[in-house]
Amino acid sequence: MRLAWFSPMPPVPTGIATCSADLVTALSREHTIDVYVDDPVAKLAAPATGGNTPPRSAHEFVWRHHLTPYDLTVYQVGNSSHHDFLWPYLFRYPGLAVLHDAHLHHARAAALLRSARSADYRAEFSAAHADAPPGLTELAIKGFDNQFFYSWPMTNLIVAASRLTVVHAPPIAQALLADTPGAEVEAIRLGHGRLVTDDEARAARARLIAAHTLPIGAVVFGIFGGLTPEKRIAQILDAFTAILPYAPGAHLLMAGAAARHYDVAADVRAHGLEKRVTMTGYLETDDELTECIAACDVALHLRWPTAREISGPWLRSLAAGRPTVTVDLAHLADVPSLDPRTWSLRPSGANTLEAVAVAVDILDEDHSLRLAMRRLASDAALRRTLGAAARRYWEREHSIPRMVEDYRRVLARAASRPAPAVTLPEHLVTGGDRVLRQVLQEMGVAGAGF
Repeated sequence: MRLAWFSPMPPVPTGIATCSADLVTALSREHTIDVYVDDPVAKLAAPATGGNTPPRSAHEFVWRHHLTPYDLTVYQVGNSSHHDFLWPYLFRYPGLAVLHDAHLHHARAAALLRSARSADYRAEFSAAHADAPPGLTELAIKGFDNQFFYSWPMTNLIVAASRLTVVHAPPIAQALLADTPGAEVEAIRLGHGRLVTDDEARAARARLIAAHTLPIGAVVFGIFGGLTPEKRIAQILDAFTAILPYAPGAHLLMAGAAARHYDVAADVRAHGLEKRVTMTGYLETDDELTECIAACDVALHLRWPTAREISGPWLRSLAAGRPTVTVDLAHLADVPSLDPRTWSLRPSGANTLEAVAVAVDILDEDHSLRLAMRRLASDAALRRTLGAAARRYWEREHSIPRMVEDYRRVLARAASRPAPAVTLPEHLVTGGDRVLRQVLQEMGVAGAGF
């Protein structure tokens, strides 16, 4: 098949870009893939993948598709501004929509309101959430937005209009099908990260100790990626302080860039933890991130609230064989995990499975997090058991070959389906050439091909 592939690509600093590059490289062995990216700067910076030509500007897609139609358009959709460029094509050229986040409201509202398109925002929100109270959009337009965005995902229109929508967790697929009757939604595996052997992890630990003068023999907890309040850093610092009498050798590594709106260093000082916390600053490459993860004893992945994404750093932690602590999220309900209040396996009835993480109930966060960190700081056998199970789970569910297997199936399924007939706000389906056609008609040159 000839595929048009819309996605951010490296060097854009997102896990989706990395994942997309891996997929294009693997799938180009059996498909011809033209990658479309945001702008000329990204196009020039991004390398070619899998023997294909370098990525093209998305502005080239319409005329290229007009000359030689593609068999399928593939859209890698996420809740960030890196994906704004593909929205004008999503509904006019329906194809396979890959939702990396089940909530898209943050990015979509920002894109429309930043360009003074409040009327389009109102129309889109109303079409996606017809049952919402009248005037709710005015909260976002006036800047009162954050929690509001999490409550109203603005995902339904993509799901309804696409030939096929895929997500990365079965509970998300079930929820989208319930919200959008008649749509085609499927869960596929997300491949991210690389397998890290025990020898590689020991070498990474030695380099980390040398670079940051960490105490030898310390039990190192790690937080990875952007250091935002949503990573529950304040709660982690509270719990870390509370367990020190029981784990005097514990240390905390924060590997990522500090957020502009949250002074994490000040929070560390307020807890009196300057000698117990190491901050690396921004990590330039995925390899640096993987190295920091592999060097830790326990990885903390506690994002809340969430856009119902699968965390890239969490998958890297599984691949590195690290025990992880997560939030017990609805879209990860099928991931076998331990409840730190009872150390029993969830979900119920999963007795034949092995736990791959410790999951904290957000409604009991302070208590459960302290229990989890205290036990993991002192129980090396549990850390080894969880780490080994995590690596096996990653190989089965989140390695790149498993992801490619699933893409082969859904690409064929999406290409065989017609675009659904749905009613959408006019600005999503009206061609962007209205002014061009009007000018050409006035000049008397409108004709074939326009």
